[in-house]
Amino acid sequence: MSLPIVHHPDYAASLPPEHRFPMPKFGKVYECLVRDGIAGLDQFYCPERPPQAWLELVHTQEYIDAYCTGSIDARAMRRIGFPWSATLVNRTCMAVGGTILTARLALQQGLACNTAGGTHHAFRTFGSGFCIFNDLAIASRVMQQQGLAQRILIIDLDVHQGDGTAAIFQDDATVFTFSMHCANNFPFHKQQSALDVPLPVGMEDTAYLATLVAHLPDLLAHVKPDLVFYDAGVDPHGDDLLGKLALTDAGLYQRDQLVLEACIQRRIPVACVIGGGYQKDVDQLARRHCLVHRAASDIFQRYKL
Repeated sequence: MSLPIVHHPDYAASLPPEHRFPMPKFGKVYECLVRDGIAGLDQFYCPERPPQAWLELVHTQEYIDAYCTGSIDARAMRRIGFPWSATLVNRTCMAVGGTILTARLALQQGLACNTAGGTHHAFRTFGSGFCIFNDLAIASRVMQQQGLAQRILIIDLDVHQGDGTAAIFQDDATVFTFSMHCANNFPFHKQQSALDVPLPVGMEDTAYLATLVAHLPDLLAHVKPDLVFYDAGVDPHGDDLLGKLALTDAGLYQRDQLVLEACIQRRIPVACVIGGGYQKDVDQLARRHCLVHRAASDIFQRYKL
């Protein structure tokens, strides 16, 4: 068996060129995985578009209808950061389907990765920060509704707090939200996760990894999740345009190995999403996003999942 990876070609081309700054990486991640021998073509799974009833497990019908039909107002789209288009609607929904499929595959095989996902700034009734529907929250609810997992842990190591996810699950003890993020960064009005670990600007590899190690074992022991969603955002990197931390590629790779190995050693299935990453050199950014796939592939083989 090989590490299962979820990808859909519509992740790649959803916006006109002038609006693609955060987006073209998705197709490049797929190209990098294949070109660099991280994954073979037989490892890829294609998701299906989820039914609206699944989106409504998290978001209101009014918000979903307004976005999907294009009747959403211009101010709401400015808060999201993209211009509306039918193609973007399809990409958004397919990305949610990708995280749902990644969760299913993780439960079946122990570990699985998405080439998209991590839209943690989406709230119940609105989108924000390039996030429209909250794939982590929706996939959590679908797994619970289908009886596949009841106790869920979201490990969010994107450089930005997962404010939408925190707000959605703030009063729900069945989904534990852990966010380790730069304190002085977007969103400037933070929500309350089950556990927040704010980090100072400029933190480097050694201090970052020590902070993670100080929290992760106790977190897993306390929560005892049936499933972990891991948001492996690469925007804590020192070269990231929206980051403010100072991790290196080696630090990110060690971070991913730490998280995945800690879970797999405890036989906790892990569904990985790529999260945020913002850099004008898209090829370099794609390679950085592939670090979590490299780490996952190594652990998948080492533990014979």
